[in-house]
Amino acid sequence: MDPTYRYASTANGTRDPHHGVEIGKDYGAPVQAAADGVVVFAGPDKAAVYSPWQNFYGNMVVIHHADNLFTLYAHLSKIDVEAGQTVKMGEKIGEIGQSGAATGSHLHFEVRRGEVENYLSTVNPELWLVASRTEYGAVSFAIFDEAGQFQLATLTLQHYSDANEILEAYYVDTYDPHMPMYEENAALGDLPAGHYRITLIQNGHIYERWVEVKSGKLTQVVIVVK
Repeated sequence: MDPTYRYASTANGTRDPHHGVEIGKDYGAPVQAAADGVVVFAGPDKAAVYSPWQNFYGNMVVIHHADNLFTLYAHLSKIDVEAGQTVKMGEKIGEIGQSGAATGSHLHFEVRRGEVENYLSTVNPELWLVASRTEYGAVSFAIFDEAGQFQLATLTLQHYSDANEILEAYYVDTYDPHMPMYEENAALGDLPAGHYRITLIQNGHIYERWVEVKSGKLTQVVIVVK
C-alpha cells in the first residue's frame, strides 16, 4: 500500500483528495476479491457512473458484500469476472494495469458503504483490511475540538519494543476537510502488533497517548484539543 497517497490525503496538495488506496505496481499481477460477494459491475468505466468523469477508473470491478459494503478495483489490465457472478474471498478477479486515469501500473482500491454509485460514499480501506495480515492491526483517530468539530492535524506514532526501544515511526495526516467524516478523521492500517506512543502538537499544546495495537483488531483513539 502506497504510504504517500493514503485515503483522503492529497499527496501534500499535489493531487485531489484520494477516495481509496494504491496497492502494488507490477503490471499483470493478480487482483483478488477482498471478501465474499457478488459482482455488480465488470468492464470499462465509460459512463461515469462511479465517479464524475468518464473512463476515470478504466477497467474496473465492483463487488457487493454483506452489510451493504462494496469494494471497487480500478485501472485493471484484465478482468476475469462478469456482473452477477458470485466470488469468494481471495478469488482472482483481474490483473493490475494502468487503464483509465492511472499514471502508472497499480491497483486503485476503494470501499464504499450504502450508495455504491455515490462518489462520496467511500470509507477508509485501511480500516477494512486490518485482518489481511497476520500479527498486524490498525488504529483510527478522531481529533476533535471542545465543540466536537473535527480538526486538521498531523500525528506521530512510535512503535516501542518490550525493551522500550523505538522500532519504527509512522506519520499520518487527518483527512482532507472536503472528504466525508464518519467516526474518524485519520487512520493507519498494516501496523505490527505492539505498544505505540502517539504524539500530537496542536495550538502550542502537546498531547500524548499510549495504545496497544492487537493482531487483527482496530484500536480507536479520541483526542480532544484546545
